[in-house]
Amino acid sequence: MPSVTRLLALTSFVALAGCASAGASSPSPGPSSAASGESAYGLFLAGQSAINSGLGDDATSYFSRAAGAAAGEDASLLQSHTFTAALLAGDVKAAAAIAPTSDSDPAVRHLARLTQAVEELAEGHGSKARTLLDAGQADTAHSAAIRLLEPFAAAAAGDSEAAIALPVIDGDAVATFFANLDQGKLFERAHRYDEAETAFRALIQRGDPGGIASANLGELLERRGRWSDAAATYDQALARAPSDPTLLAGKARAMARRGAPPLPSLRESAAEALIAPASVMAIQKQEEVALAYLRLALRLDPTRDTAWLLVGDILTDVGDTEGAREAYRTPKPSAAEFVAARAKLAWSYQADKRKDDALKVARETLTAEPTSRDAATTLADLLRADEQYDESVTVLDKLIASESPTPDWRLLYMRAVDLEESNRWPQAERDLTAALKQRPEEPELLNFLGYSWIDRGEKLREALAMVQKAVNADPKSGAMIDSLGWGYYRLGDYNSAVEKLEQAVAIEAGDPDVNNHLGDAYWRVGRTNEARFQWSRVLTLEPSAKLRSEVEAKLKNGLGGLSTPQAGS
Repeated sequence: MPSVTRLLALTSFVALAGCASAGASSPSPGPSSAASGESAYGLFLAGQSAINSGLGDDATSYFSRAAGAAAGEDASLLQSHTFTAALLAGDVKAAAAIAPTSDSDPAVRHLARLTQAVEELAEGHGSKARTLLDAGQADTAHSAAIRLLEPFAAAAAGDSEAAIALPVIDGDAVATFFANLDQGKLFERAHRYDEAETAFRALIQRGDPGGIASANLGELLERRGRWSDAAATYDQALARAPSDPTLLAGKARAMARRGAPPLPSLRESAAEALIAPASVMAIQKQEEVALAYLRLALRLDPTRDTAWLLVGDILTDVGDTEGAREAYRTPKPSAAEFVAARAKLAWSYQADKRKDDALKVARETLTAEPTSRDAATTLADLLRADEQYDESVTVLDKLIASESPTPDWRLLYMRAVDLEESNRWPQAERDLTAALKQRPEEPELLNFLGYSWIDRGEKLREALAMVQKAVNADPKSGAMIDSLGWGYYRLGDYNSAVEKLEQAVAIEAGDPDVNNHLGDAYWRVGRTNEARFQWSRVLTLEPSAKLRSEVEAKLKNGLGGLSTPQAGS
């Protein structure tokens, strides 16, 4: 069964399986190929197969016949699950056609009405959509989505006054924010521009998470020809989110005084309204509901790339890797979400150890968006993950040069990692020192530079103070506590080294380097059996080839008669 259906309650499918004919084979798409005997469960499987083959009409036929072939409680159960399966697979038309209206679960009934209302709205039937939403007003898990969609149905039905009435959504701050945002959009649609601007500015004054209200206000001002005001709005929002692609694109248009985006259609705005409750459900790990809302949003606006990104994330979480990749491939190069979607696509290949495919996607993305910092850093990160450090440095060189004379400290940090791994320590040290001038309290920088000095036997006292400062800032970091323990080791304070390294191993039990350090410290205090145990453990933790060789030598010979530590040991 397609992996998206893992979101459904599997125990319910066990009950449905009793409807299947014994030994029935899985049917292939096409009305003429249903399972023999017209078994309800076989027809259900045929419908599911049709959905995944993009055959919506065939799916509807199968599901209708499946419901007819079942009896009693089985029929009701089958109808609910065929509806849910069709909706989660993205066939909203089929889902609306078979939506259950008498299910004992009110949440299912209201989701069914919401689905039917979206289908009517997508087909331009505003009055029918409004009637369906009015009937679904009871307080259920779907009430926020229903109330957010109601003003757009009213607008589509021609009731402009009802369209601008603010929905009351108690106890849901996110939905309330978007209700106010939608009211501003509908004020603009009704040519009540001052009220639209007031609505957007009120949201901005309350904090405007993600710069959403600022983006909407900026676009309104652009459409009104108020280019300077639009640019100022974008600038204010960019101060909080300097790399936001939507805000950057808006500012570029406002500065050029051309290219104002058109007023979104009702369907487009309604789709965006559904993304708000979808995001809340996703955060709450209610993936099934979140995916259902996103499928409804995409029925209204198939080009809504934000929704495609969220669909990909949810499908990734439930294990539908191919479905997720299909979603991530949808945004086009001109879309604000293109780079983010392609980054997720590349990392999905990397997770499957398809490194060449991951790098191919990342390189194509940077070619399509050569000025994108995110595209460049994604490629650099993937190259680093594949231990192609020199090429990663080359990518970062160009990016850092473009931000001269004060490149972001995070870019310097990334390049320092690559340089250190490729045995170019003086250059890595230069980047870390420059980064620390920007962020002198940053624990990661303090730890990296401090540990590097410690491991090289350089500036030990200064380095120990740096890593102690890092540990004070992040006392739960096993890596930083390891650096502190290794500093004590290098200074010959082996008892303190053991104490700190035992703490580090308790946090980072699977780290081969931390276990190796503890083994060395145990040896120095005479706990040789425990030292050999730690070194043996290192070999089970996928150490690098260099570390494996060093540990095998220590298991054979110990640390010899050395009374003082050696740099690099």
